[in-house]
Amino acid sequence: EKKFYCEDTISAHSLIQYSSDKGWFRSLFVHKVDARKDAHSNLLSKKETSNLYKIQFHNVKPECLEAYNSLEAEVQTRLHQDQDYPCEVVGSWNTWYGEQDQAVHLWRYRGGYPALTECLKKLNNNKEYLEFRKERAKMLISRRNQLLLEFSFWNEPSPRPGPSIYEMRTYHLKTGTMIEWGNHWARAIKYRQENNEAVGGFFSQIGDLYVVHHLWAYESLQSRNETRNSAWLKEGWDVNVYYTVPLIRSMASRIMIPTQSSPLQ
Repeated sequence: EKKFYCEDTISAHSLIQYSSDKGWFRSLFVHKVDARKDAHSNLLSKKETSNLYKIQFHNVKPECLEAYNSLEAEVQTRLHQDQDYPCEVVGSWNTWYGEQDQAVHLWRYRGGYPALTECLKKLNNNKEYLEFRKERAKMLISRRNQLLLEFSFWNEPSPRPGPSIYEMRTYHLKTGTMIEWGNHWARAIKYRQENNEAVGGFFSQIGDLYVVHHLWAYESLQSRNETRNSAWLKEGWDVNVYYTVPLIRSMASRIMIPTQSSPLQ
């Protein structure tokens, strides 16, 4: 039996495909994956909030990073104070370990795509904002963004006093595996919430697809190491890792420092 298990149960996919007359044996190792009856965005996201998120990655000229942060902080403050714009910045960071001289911004649009459309229309008619974009463009090497939804089983990001460092772990999943990923993490997230380190979990809708971002907060790099190691002492965490690793094409980690204006400190 041990030989069969090692050679023939490499992933949850191979177990699920095993013939139905072996279902009793399969049930010993496999968590039930819900059948696909709807778009994964509808099955996995929070319907009660209808929040849409945008994440921006800006690669800044090294000599311009300080000026860039000041300019972004000024614009973010103005947008927060103006109730006509249905958007809010959730957090802003500079990458400490990962891509250097990079700024990361996470925005929330309460009301989903209509709120995003409304905000973009108003900004495109705002002369001050258009001037800000021209000035910002002089400081950038490149930029990209994604539109995201939040997983229903993660806590919604809310302001934190800090001081904290943040880790964004980004997973590029194999096509067609998002539901399975969500099913496993819906059970596993409880192992990573005891120290209040879980900030938010998101999956992409527009931009690079089948991308997951998990955002964590720690007091320090040492605290991060201790918290992650402690998860392995909890029964069930190893099972989540075993079944989710085969779903991943690639993954990356960023350690980020919040900017002075970031609601997540």
